[in-house]
Amino acid sequence: MTEEYGRLAVLSDIHGVLPALEAVLAEPEVVAAERIVLTGDITAGPQPAEVLDLLRAQGDRVLWVGGNADRELVEYRRGERTEIPDPIGPFAARALREDQVDFLAALPRTHTLRVRGLGTVLFCHATPRDDEEVVLVDSRPERWAEVFAGLGPDNGTVVCGHTHMPYVRLAHGRLVVNPGSVGMPYGRSGAHWCLLGPGADLRVTSYDIPSAITRLTAECAYPDIAEWADFYLNARVTDTEALAVFGPRDGRG
Repeated sequence: MTEEYGRLAVLSDIHGVLPALEAVLAEPEVVAAERIVLTGDITAGPQPAEVLDLLRAQGDRVLWVGGNADRELVEYRRGERTEIPDPIGPFAARALREDQVDFLAALPRTHTLRVRGLGTVLFCHATPRDDEEVVLVDSRPERWAEVFAGLGPDNGTVVCGHTHMPYVRLAHGRLVVNPGSVGMPYGRSGAHWCLLGPGADLRVTSYDIPSAITRLTAECAYPDIAEWADFYLNARVTDTEALAVFGPRDGRG
């Protein structure tokens, strides 16, 4: 790992929402970024095959990390599980081509890069050791010590996703960055992402949500797509509600 990057665009939790992804990819600073890093949960949503095709068409500019929802789709398609917690999950799993299932199965769980101004940056979905663990902006120091166990002292920055809410904080001297969610934001609508290097700049891309809902309703065969799109694209889950649900899962008791 000798190459150092100056500017990266980090996209997390796209969840198969093609209009949101298209809006972010059209951002001038994303176009100009040296690489696009994905931190998981790319496909579990209304247009998983289309989202994968668009991202793979970007070629080597995209660096991939898989998330728990991507893993669940693979396990479902391969008969390793019979249920997926997210109701849209089975639909998304069936919508993937076989080559896409194989591609998702091979995604790494972490990726490490050097970024100017930030040093060695570890990218993961939930935590460095697990793709489902929960850490939040207000998680206590003891929790961060647990999830950082095993990281070397040179890993000064950790970029994660999973909880669909953007934040930047320090924890035990490490900078922690969550870019929020491109396709299923909690707390505030828009497609959330991050520009990384030399600092951490949280961004949100506004796009035509009513038109996106109409498009998804027309193009996606999921039976409840209109309700799904209205609920998630309009961020009808508030940050307060999300924190109340996620909070007990970070071990706070």
